[in-house]
Amino acid sequence: MALKLPIYMDHAATTPCDPRVVEAMLPYFTEKFGNSGSRNHRFGWEAEEGIDWARERVARLLGANEKEVIFTSGATESNNLAIKGAAEMYEKKPAGQTGRGHIITCIIEHKAVLDPVKRLVKEGFDATFLEPGPDGIVTAKMVEAAMREDTILVSIMWANNEIGTINEVREIGALCRKRGVIFHSDGTQWAGKMPVNVEQDNVDLLSMSSHKIYGPKGVGALYVRRRNPRVRLVAQQDGGGQERGFRSGTHNVTGIVGMGKAAEIALQEMDAEGARLLQLRQKMETSLTKAIDVSQINGHLEKRLPHLTNISFGFVEGEGLMMAIKDIACSSGSACTSASLEPSYVLKGLGVGDELAHSSLRLSLGRWTTEEQVDFAIENITRAVLKLREMSPLYDMHKEGIDLSKIEWAHH
Repeated sequence: MALKLPIYMDHAATTPCDPRVVEAMLPYFTEKFGNSGSRNHRFGWEAEEGIDWARERVARLLGANEKEVIFTSGATESNNLAIKGAAEMYEKKPAGQTGRGHIITCIIEHKAVLDPVKRLVKEGFDATFLEPGPDGIVTAKMVEAAMREDTILVSIMWANNEIGTINEVREIGALCRKRGVIFHSDGTQWAGKMPVNVEQDNVDLLSMSSHKIYGPKGVGALYVRRRNPRVRLVAQQDGGGQERGFRSGTHNVTGIVGMGKAAEIALQEMDAEGARLLQLRQKMETSLTKAIDVSQINGHLEKRLPHLTNISFGFVEGEGLMMAIKDIACSSGSACTSASLEPSYVLKGLGVGDELAHSSLRLSLGRWTTEEQVDFAIENITRAVLKLREMSPLYDMHKEGIDLSKIEWAHH
């Protein structure tokens, strides 16, 4: 059978909806269309039953109690509710100090964490942005060194969305517990792909998104710990008091049911899927780094997600590379913001130079990625890089053994 092009290798951005998820959602568009807030008739009860069913599935995926799962519109909203809600609830002004409390996060977090923290800084909170080393990992030691008397909240992602590195979540959680500090983790790339047990992992707040686990877009969840300690949040959206008052608004019943089904499938298939994708990822990395010299895998080589890799190729122009592999849907190391191509802030945060950051690819595999697709990607990326290098005078100089860092370029 001929390979269907283009092939999709951007599962860290979004995943296709699993047909089993679509099937579970369909009745809630037409037959069971009620508003879960309508308590007086069967249509409302059916909608509420669907939400209860989904809540139990998501709770099971996280090792939580269903009363601890709050449905939102996605991980961005979950992050905002967790970070702003906790900061406002637990703010404290130590005697003689003007700040409202101290927050710890990291410079390579997702913007959905960084921007809420920056907003809080404008509103009088203090924040420390940790800088991990070249391996991209945030350790409990780093967090401990940054802690202060007025630290109220730590927000560290479980796994990075660009390089896939895994942070010391359990250890950071244990440290926060000991110090009486609330610990939030953005689990968007982790939950549903890798095992979670919020009790053993010492997490107080955890954000996740349905569309990263083969569910629909526009729905997510926030785990909010109910005991030891009981975590309280200031609601960011007021109205009818849905979701235990944490998140008002008519429930997106179809989306929530879809997320529940996606969570159920993820829990059943996670181990086998992770093992299969790890083999494919390793094949891809080994083949590419062997065939292409001056290439590097970004972030820690072992402590990372099984399905995601981020590789930089020296002496290649990033935009040219993306154009040359247009049959492979993946992410580049450049962020297209305001029409100017900026190198990824995550890669820059690891100390990767601008040129290498621009010429990096994030390849993330998924449930329907085949070995045939991986072979196609290896072959096409290798061919594209080698062809682009034929046009690079710098690569010729490198091959001749000239140290390019020592050259003084004349400016006219």
